[in-house]
Amino acid sequence: MTERKAADYSIIEDNKIKVYVDVKARFTREGTMLPFEITWENGVRYRIDRVKDIKRAASLKAGGTGDRYTIVVRGQQSFIWFERSAALSGTNIGRWFVERRVPAQIPSAD
Repeated sequence: MTERKAADYSIIEDNKIKVYVDVKARFTREGTMLPFEITWENGVRYRIDRVKDIKRAASLKAGGTGDRYTIVVRGQQSFIWFERSAALSGTNIGRWFVERRVPAQIPSAD
């Protein structure tokens, strides 16, 4: 069996997938939904320091569309999307997703 080294793997900028995440949000009196905490896949929680912008946009790298929130977490700007449910009634109004980089395996020259 060949041992793999860190140099055998790299991250390709556009190699991203859509990952659904848990988000805590509040609603303003005007009805605007503002996320304030994200729980990542591994259970780690991140407080959202600031929401800079909200607009309808596509996730061009991971696929999908929704309300794109430009957020700041620990001083770093990032994006999260709220994908609205097609249902006109019920309690499931939509879900949140992020773009996550996926390490691309580069074949070793063994």
